[in-house]
Amino acid sequence: MTKPHETEQAFHFFRERFDIDEAQLATTLDCVLERGAEFADLFFEYTTQDSVTLEEDIIKTGSHHLQQGVGVRAIRDDRQGYAHSDEISLESLSRAAQTARAIAQSSACESSKALSSARGLRHDLYSQVESPTDVPIEQKVALVSEINAYARRIHPSIRQVLASVVTQQRNILIAASDRTQIGDTQPLVRLNVQVIAVDANGKRREIGYEGMGGRFDFARLADPAHWKPLVEEAVRVAVLNLNAIPCPAGTFDVVLGPGWPGILLHEAIGHGLEGDFNRKRTSAFTDRIGERVAAKGVTVVDDGTLPGRRGSIHIDDEGTPTQRNVLIEDGILRGYLQDKLNAKLMGQSPTGNGRRESYAHFPLPRMTNTFMLAGEESPEDILRSVRNGIYAVSFGGGQVDITSGKFVFSATEAYRIEDGRITAPIRGATFIGNGPDVLTRVSRIGSDLKLDNGIGTCGKDGQGVPVGVGLPTIRLDQLTVGGSEG
Repeated sequence: MTKPHETEQAFHFFRERFDIDEAQLATTLDCVLERGAEFADLFFEYTTQDSVTLEEDIIKTGSHHLQQGVGVRAIRDDRQGYAHSDEISLESLSRAAQTARAIAQSSACESSKALSSARGLRHDLYSQVESPTDVPIEQKVALVSEINAYARRIHPSIRQVLASVVTQQRNILIAASDRTQIGDTQPLVRLNVQVIAVDANGKRREIGYEGMGGRFDFARLADPAHWKPLVEEAVRVAVLNLNAIPCPAGTFDVVLGPGWPGILLHEAIGHGLEGDFNRKRTSAFTDRIGERVAAKGVTVVDDGTLPGRRGSIHIDDEGTPTQRNVLIEDGILRGYLQDKLNAKLMGQSPTGNGRRESYAHFPLPRMTNTFMLAGEESPEDILRSVRNGIYAVSFGGGQVDITSGKFVFSATEAYRIEDGRITAPIRGATFIGNGPDVLTRVSRIGSDLKLDNGIGTCGKDGQGVPVGVGLPTIRLDQLTVGGSEG
């Protein structure tokens, strides 16, 4: 579905506020290209964001943030020059263009490339009634206050509740010397709920966390049919872990539950398939396209075109339309995630994965929504197949070494599996492995693919961008599990 009006609205938005027109964009690009740059682009941003946080029964913080600016990039061979300004004017554009050009400067001369007419968007992923940052602050305060009261009513062991709402409206406009000229308006909302449960003796404390978010109206967050189950789940996990036993250490068959455990896939596999790591030959997946990197039946995709999802965008931050990229197909590596620079240097095509945190950052190849496709087995049969193992339902933090592929992840909800049955909840479970190896250990794939609730933020080179993950129930054979002491 094409949406040329989105680009027209973007031009109108920036023209009205900053008196920027197409002729000035073309002039700036010409300036960047004057001394031999092969490519130039301009990235304009105007983002509003607000947040409300409740803690200790009171509204602890409230903020409204405005971020505006322009980034100018020049590329020559594998060199990037980048300059940015929080002032959007013809003068600041000129200064940034000269700076970016100087950084990437060479002796050759490149002729001017005129801009084409505005392109339409292929997708319609986040239609909305109003900007989420236009919703009155009173409605957001009321929401977190209701969540606080509800959580405390559910179980007497809940001693602390932290609830927050973040809403954002991001307006972007991109113009480049490759005839890209496109814009977009990107809404984003997120709700976070964290509770602390304390046992009867007052000695043990456990945390439960849940959240939801995406590119949709604030009204969806405020609907009790959506937020009440989140609060109930956070309370359930915190209370459950009060009675959890220490996790044993050793090598176990591990079953990962559907949804958020896909964060392991994102970290251990996804980053290693980003183009820059493979161009620089620092990824464990370098030069392995066409080779088997996972067990049969394992298919991994990155898809930025799923309506309403946190990681979905009409276009990436270089103006390339997002798409569905099959990275691993039936265990065979099929491709990498690419931005424009790395795609050019590797002789490949951009995949719509050039993303940046803001105008103050240059784009990098990044994931959008990354998940494994479902198989045909029932989750119950997968659990019954394990005699002595671990069932991991949710993960917290983790660390990954891109070069070696080694990873360590901590579970926030996990159980023992004994003779095919889920038994005692366990705490302190950490999963240790190697990205290129872990997918070869997948022996069974469930039919219950689930995407996460929309809470993921991916960090890379100091930049954070919203992402999504997903997974069906899977069995991993003989994974190393680190335990905890009693």
